[in-house]
Amino acid sequence: MNCIVVDDEPLAREAVELLIKEAPVLHLLGCFNSAESACAFMENNRIDLVFLDIQMPGISGVEFARSIPKETLVIFTTAYTEYAMDGYEVDAVDYLIKPIVETRFKKAVEKAAIYHDLLLQKEKESLEVSNYEFFFVKSDRKFHKVKFDDILFVEGLKDYVILQLEGQKIITRMNMKGIGDLLPSDVFMRVNKSYIINTSKIESFDNNDIFIKNFEIPIGNSYRDTFFSDYVSKF
Repeated sequence: MNCIVVDDEPLAREAVELLIKEAPVLHLLGCFNSAESACAFMENNRIDLVFLDIQMPGISGVEFARSIPKETLVIFTTAYTEYAMDGYEVDAVDYLIKPIVETRFKKAVEKAAIYHDLLLQKEKESLEVSNYEFFFVKSDRKFHKVKFDDILFVEGLKDYVILQLEGQKIITRMNMKGIGDLLPSDVFMRVNKSYIINTSKIESFDNNDIFIKNFEIPIGNSYRDTFFSDYVSKF
């Protein structure tokens, strides 16, 4: 699980970081001293678990927890037992009292790992692959049959993806990595953090943009070299 630590106290951040390094199931992506800085990081990175201090200047841990996606799990950390109940008000997985005991930390992480596996299973169930030519995607309480060849591109929008077909849009609750893993990699290519395109539908392109029908899709700086080496070099 990708995780971060959010705590305004440097020593508290270091203590949690050391415990995380001993947990094989966890992958630490960053430590932050405020909810504001953590929020900015999470806009461009998928985080599965947040170790979050309850009492912080500015935006409190509880306020921050209410603003993050439901799929992102939270384990609260606090020096005060009276704040522990605040964690349950926002459906936190667990809370840890500082100084954090290693055995207690492991139990909280095990609980988070179980919840994480359940969320992944739920995500997979929203998109069922039937064969290489089409799949069923859940949207508006129905399963829609979508042929891979009918997809122009996929657009990510927070906790959802938009499948842009010719003359139709289908919106489903899923992230870009999840849909990307299910699309044929020899046809579909991610060209920026928010778009995966069907390369067979490309009508033209320049150094900055790809044109499919009447859609103009920007090429991200970190994806430009891959696009030109993997797609353009084929011709």
